[in-house]
Amino acid sequence: MKKHKLAVIGYGGMGSWHCQNVSEKIPQICVYGAWDIRPEALDKAREKGLYTYSSLDELLEDREVELVTIAVPNNFHKELAIACLRAGKNVVCEKPVTMNAGELEEIMAVAQETGKLFSVHQNRRWDKDYRIVRKIIEDGKLGTPYFIESRVQGSRGAMYGWRGYKVNGGGMVLDWGVHLLDQMMDMIHSPVVSVDAHLQTVFSEEVDDNIKLFLRFENGVSALLEMSTNCFVNLPRWHVSCTGGTAVVEDWSCKGKTVQLREDAGQMAWDDDIVYTEAGPTRTMAPRPAYTTKEEALPEVETDWADYYKNIVDVIDNGAELIVKPEQCLRVMKVIDLIFESEKLGHGLACHI
Repeated sequence: MKKHKLAVIGYGGMGSWHCQNVSEKIPQICVYGAWDIRPEALDKAREKGLYTYSSLDELLEDREVELVTIAVPNNFHKELAIACLRAGKNVVCEKPVTMNAGELEEIMAVAQETGKLFSVHQNRRWDKDYRIVRKIIEDGKLGTPYFIESRVQGSRGAMYGWRGYKVNGGGMVLDWGVHLLDQMMDMIHSPVVSVDAHLQTVFSEEVDDNIKLFLRFENGVSALLEMSTNCFVNLPRWHVSCTGGTAVVEDWSCKGKTVQLREDAGQMAWDDDIVYTEAGPTRTMAPRPAYTTKEEALPEVETDWADYYKNIVDVIDNGAELIVKPEQCLRVMKVIDLIFESEKLGHGLACHI
């Protein structure tokens, strides 16, 4: 079996994660070496048995390395990706792929010119919670989706390390926002027609750390994407409203349920289960009688992150179709550009992306 030699640029948290997991799960790839500007990072790479390059040029001149994974602060992605492509390497780049859509278009032009593979590590497409929601929508058992809420919430405050600095492309939009956007735009096969962003800097000195994003798609689906670093009582990871029912995924443990009308529910009488508050009655917002609905467990799904790198190998060896395409990531980056513009102007923006 042919093995493709891989080198990683940036041996920090994600770079070392790539090396360990590719080594363990992708037998077609030999994780060979690493380059980093930090001597302490290279020491850690050597401890793991990796060859450590003395310079970027040494890595680029290594003809045996076919694949390079870039895992450095976001502002360096473009120049490193272009350098690797021009050196004849296939490239996997950590997300967000670039600081803006224009930078990605530059990379895509070089990839086309050199004929080398370029992909972005949008690994959250393989999260089980996302795959469950995607299956619910694809199966259509709950009808047509019209409003989808997707959120990640933590309580650790400010953005950590270089992600707290604007020059490095820090902030929650480019950290987790790119994941939630990629998931939503991968799942909803329709152009985005409006973007409205509310970005807050609560604890970080210069980057967004609590955000709400509102998207509208051409097919009528609306979405709320929410990320918080100061939430102590979390809302559901997913809440999906469809014409025939509702789905909830509570968290990454994938607890949750679907609720829909029973086929034999019939018509409710006006006075069924009216709720009386201190200020008056309501039927419209009263809980639906239990006999009219049915609850079901969330569907089972199989997912394996290793499929990302297996696809990379299949593209190189057999010309297979790339799963995470640069064109898809360009759509996401164009929406992100509009998110920052929306926040700057203080209102939503129409688009067709």
